Amino acid sequence: MYDAVIIGAGACGLMCAVQAGFLGKRVLILERNPNAGAKILISGGGRCNYTNLYTAASNFVSENEHFCKSAFSQWTVEDTITFFETYGIYGKEKKLGQLFPENNKARDIVDVFVSLCADLGQEIRYDCEVTSVAKEAQGDFEVSFLAEGRPSVIRTARLVVASGGLPVKKLGASDFGLRIARQFGLRVVKPAPALVPLTVTGRDADWFAQLSGNSVFCRVSNERISFEENILFTHWGLSGPAILQISSYWEAGESLEIDLLPSSRILALIERERNENGKKLLLTLLASLYSRKFAEALAKYLPVDKNLASLNKADLLQIEQLIHHFKVKPAGDKGYDKAEVMRGGVATGELSSKTLEAKKVPGLFFGGECVDVTGWLGGYNFQWAWASGFVIASNI
Repeated sequence: MYDAVIIGAGACGLMCAVQAGFLGKRVLILERNPNAGAKILISGGGRCNYTNLYTAASNFVSENEHFCKSAFSQWTVEDTITFFETYGIYGKEKKLGQLFPENNKARDIVDVFVSLCADLGQEIRYDCEVTSVAKEAQGDFEVSFLAEGRPSVIRTARLVVASGGLPVKKLGASDFGLRIARQFGLRVVKPAPALVPLTVTGRDADWFAQLSGNSVFCRVSNERISFEENILFTHWGLSGPAILQISSYWEAGESLEIDLLPSSRILALIERERNENGKKLLLTLLASLYSRKFAEALAKYLPVDKNLASLNKADLLQIEQLIHHFKVKPAGDKGYDKAEVMRGGVATGELSSKTLEAKKVPGLFFGGECVDVTGWLGGYNFQWAWASGFVIASNI
């Protein structure tokens, strides 16, 4: 009855079903939730940052940084834009290439896919939890699932695993895709939360907590990469775009360096200001650069009550080090329920980059978040989901 069975009605699974329909193939999607696109609906605060204009392989974390190039050559950002415009969703760039629907919401994006599936004769069964997958002697897959609590079985020559990653459990997230990969002898890169806030504990915890709600434009770095965007202080540590970005590259026990003033040099500003008014307090200068609350909090580390003229060499060195080389050693992260995505997953070496079919298991395909291809914040992960869905649809 079906050319393929797709597990998961998320971004990858829905795109795969629609593109397969355009090619005259009939598929069945098994979705454990009562509705399609659960993560699409909550993305971007319900607006859905559905692609990024500057998508490139360098915007992804993977054991093989070149793996995603084939998919992105087959389904480009322009293809994504054209696809959604065809169905009345026009993009507007917010910042850094992030494309949001101009007059639509995430619900409209999901509705496009659900409507197309209906028009193309693609079937979506909701409240279906796949319990096991087996490969029969003749090569077909036997998929067992619970449909509204009742056990069912379906056989298919081609099986697409688009079940997502471990974030967010309340939306039905699970390690299903990783378990299926391991079952068939495929290597899995150790999963971890990505695009996730970081926690701070110990003696500095209260200092961070008192600044909860303060946002500062910074450059956050480790030995491998840096990001210039806002950080957000929280009652448990650090969040904000720059922190979420670098969290995908952060390893437990590693310190981060934060430049609190990446676009200027603090000593040059002090020199200029004290030439004009040496009696100005350091606190006054800092309050012109940051919020008053943040400037006052720096009193823990800096002589903020001194006037600029009285700052000595030791003071200036201390100020320069703190403003441009602020060190923080996160205790951990906020886990999968606060993470945007999962890093790690099915190892790219186990899949064909051209088709996303498992090399060892003919007819078994993996796409979307469960593959070891993790994008930056800003629409990159959706572009991977759309592209991988298209590639699989072209090969099932």
